[in-house]
Amino acid sequence: MTEKRANDRVKAPLQWGRLRFIALLLIGAAFYAFFLNVSGVSVSKLVDGLPRLANWLARAWPPDLSDLNDLLLRAAETVAIATVGTSFGAMIAAPLCFFAARNTSAGGWMYYPARWLLNALRGIDSFVFALIFVAAVGLGPFAGVLGVALHTAGSLAKLWAEAIESAEPGPLEAAVMSGASRFKVITYALLPDVLPALTSILLYMWEFNVRASTVLGIVGAGGVGQELKNSIDLLAFDRVLTIILIILVMVTSIDTFSAWLRRRLL
Repeated sequence: MTEKRANDRVKAPLQWGRLRFIALLLIGAAFYAFFLNVSGVSVSKLVDGLPRLANWLARAWPPDLSDLNDLLLRAAETVAIATVGTSFGAMIAAPLCFFAARNTSAGGWMYYPARWLLNALRGIDSFVFALIFVAAVGLGPFAGVLGVALHTAGSLAKLWAEAIESAEPGPLEAAVMSGASRFKVITYALLPDVLPALTSILLYMWEFNVRASTVLGIVGAGGVGQELKNSIDLLAFDRVLTIILIILVMVTSIDTFSAWLRRRLL
């Protein structure tokens, strides 16, 4: 009898765990079904649209190379938007990341305001920032640079703050015990340890921003995305194919170069 009670006590948590798992699974399935309905997913629409898509692909070949020089210039503009925007974002993120890291935040009083600011910058996409700045400074790549810079500042500072928080505490504690100022602790004990990781994160953000900047032209923020939108509006699918191929080559080259640099750093 005692053995049976012991077995019952062991089985009870297992049965409760199974019931909880099934309940969570059903709730998750219900939410997913709701999201499918809200997002308008329709297999029939996809099947009906495939012949139209095939027709567009047929009309896109061969690619139109008549404006290749202009398109390459626009692609270079996209890389410039991403590069300058990332550098401006890094300048903003550099002081913020130390306030947003627990082990370097000045007395802790700036930690939460800095985190709230980073969440606000990260929560608004560069596409939305670019749209706002188009209204403020007009059409062109400058609006794209500002949009990329603000979103990048939030994302970069958060990732840098996490890298700083994960630094080995030993060198920092030794520097503090030696009587070094906060500035010297950060400069001579912290930065040499985390600088490779910070640089790697910066390169990753630059790589990401090159991809993201390809669509900023849709809101008038310059770059190759603007040519892509114009070509789609004119149903010039042979030109669309050329632009897509340029984007693929550009993004692949940037990704390869950035990955090579990151391997050298780590």
